Amino acid sequence: MIVDEGTNPFEVGVATELFGLPRPELGLPRPLYEVTLCAPAPEVRMNHGFFRMTGVPGLDAVDGADTLVVPGRPDNVVPRAEPVLDAIRRAHARGTRVVSFCTGSFALAEAGLLDGRRATTHWMWADAFRDLHPEVLLEPDVLFVDEGDVLTAAGSAAALDLGLHLVRRDHGAEIANAVSRRLVFAAHRDGGQRQFVERPVPDVPDESLGPLLAWAQERLAEPLTVAGLAARAAVSPATLHRRFRAQLGTTPLAWLTGERVALACRLIERGEERLDVVAARSGLGTAANLRVRLRRETGLSPSAYRRRFGTAAGEALVT
Repeated sequence: MIVDEGTNPFEVGVATELFGLPRPELGLPRPLYEVTLCAPAPEVRMNHGFFRMTGVPGLDAVDGADTLVVPGRPDNVVPRAEPVLDAIRRAHARGTRVVSFCTGSFALAEAGLLDGRRATTHWMWADAFRDLHPEVLLEPDVLFVDEGDVLTAAGSAAALDLGLHLVRRDHGAEIANAVSRRLVFAAHRDGGQRQFVERPVPDVPDESLGPLLAWAQERLAEPLTVAGLAARAAVSPATLHRRFRAQLGTTPLAWLTGERVALACRLIERGEERLDVVAARSGLGTAANLRVRLRRETGLSPSAYRRRFGTAAGEALVT
């Protein structure tokens, strides 16, 4: 992780908490990751000079990384130091996965990694980002964007969302859920930044979807429908659709499918090998539908997902 002049310490803390700490509660022989900080100078001042960080290795530490994390800083219109941009370009060129938190996406764009690609940043800086980097396909309404080798998170707290997504990608849903429980943070937050953008408070706020979601999550194997969810919430399907869009940034059907795929992943990780059983218990119906949905959500077939995240692969670690 690069610690640059003015870096936001919250995002440094997020990365340290997610990737740098041992997880004895998981029963694994080693930490999930090995984390190294690096900086362009022997001493760097953190955001607004709140404190200084010293004794950090130089930027050549980037050359040994499998993943490079670039946190944000408040002075986004000020160009990054060329050594920092060179380190980012060098890492990406050698196949390193590059990740930005919050406005760290400005640095990735300056380094040329986002040209013609989807990315996100904090909603308050969306207009400035578009002005400076019109060649980037900015998506300001999402919490994070995964482009495979380059990933960008929105606001500072969205670093937690993207970080848990990385843990899920590297170690599977079971490990990511355990880490999220340790953090007391949702393993997956539906919706996007639009719910955090400043706007007038409505006279009558929408009712929370929380009770309905909790009820549905306990019954994923049952033949749930949008009409059935609407009836449970005592609203029309159209009203339910509007509430999902407003509160979660998605549709009832998309949310339901995502929850079922997540349950299917957990079942596979726990050792269930019968695809028809996984499909039935997760509510996906058939093994054929399970294959289609799992590949769409994870990019892996059930057998490939089992090899990567199943019980036998539980001790595989990423550095």
